[in-house]
Amino acid sequence: MPTFNIIQAVNDALRTEMKCDDRVIILGEDVGKFGGVFRATQGLLTEFGPDRVFDTPLAENGIVGSAIGMALYGLRPVPEIQFVDFIYPAFDQIVNEAAKMRYRSGGQYTCPMVIRAPCGGGIRGGHYHSQSPEAYFIHTAGLKVVMPSNPYDAKGLLIASIRDNNPIIFLEPKRLYRAVKGEVPEGEYIIELGKATVARAGKDITIVTYGAMVHVTLEAAEKAAQENQISVEVIDLRTLLPYDIDTVIASVKKTGRAVIVHEAPRTCGFGAELAATISERAFLHLQAPILRVTGFDTPVPYVFEPEYLPNEKRIRKALRDSMNF
Repeated sequence: MPTFNIIQAVNDALRTEMKCDDRVIILGEDVGKFGGVFRATQGLLTEFGPDRVFDTPLAENGIVGSAIGMALYGLRPVPEIQFVDFIYPAFDQIVNEAAKMRYRSGGQYTCPMVIRAPCGGGIRGGHYHSQSPEAYFIHTAGLKVVMPSNPYDAKGLLIASIRDNNPIIFLEPKRLYRAVKGEVPEGEYIIELGKATVARAGKDITIVTYGAMVHVTLEAAEKAAQENQISVEVIDLRTLLPYDIDTVIASVKKTGRAVIVHEAPRTCGFGAELAATISERAFLHLQAPILRVTGFDTPVPYVFEPEYLPNEKRIRKALRDSMNF
């Protein structure tokens, strides 16, 4: 079984699906000969030709709008947005067209497309290249939102997304692209959308997280176990819409405590929805308030990005505060 980083896993997933289904089309800025700004589509133009892998103008609205038209006519486009920070010109096409197509047609039409976009901080990209806008899309009925944290999940979730009949925002934490490696099976396999995984079992407290924060959280959980004798269970959501609330609630009922970690800003972030739902469904099991460790309500700073992002120390403090309540 080969060992891949996330970029290689994404590339392998695209290649696998393009071999399996000639309706799969890749489009975006520099995705062809250049292979994408992070090289996620490297080699695909040579292998599948310019009719299935092609560059577009720097016009996100046009990229997504074109992909919607392709999807409605039976193709399965996978448009790439170079950085999720640049997705906003296409926001109307995503939330008012792609997401509404099944509803407005009474189920006669679907819009099977996967919008891939690197997201999050960790590369000192500043306020134009390090944003985490997942909450905007989680708020939109008709979309699915996916964020893998490792190569195995990246391939399985991407294949599942391409085969899904709904429009999907597939967010790839760019700080993990080459930093995380793991064994990835050859050929096709899928990871069911909407299913979380228990990344670390524990009995004292539950951390709910996703994306790049999974690895930061696992580091904090390990140190908390060694130095504070706190047994932490870590839930990696993997899919943010729809999210696996059953796995979250089962864990919180077991531990009685919950901490939510994400790098997006705190106010109206996805953590607020998770906290509200945990409170609604597991209130009588809670032994302490639900805590959030998040980014701050500011643009992502360039120089102080490490201070902006949740880190192991901030997470461990939340764990201690919860246990000492």
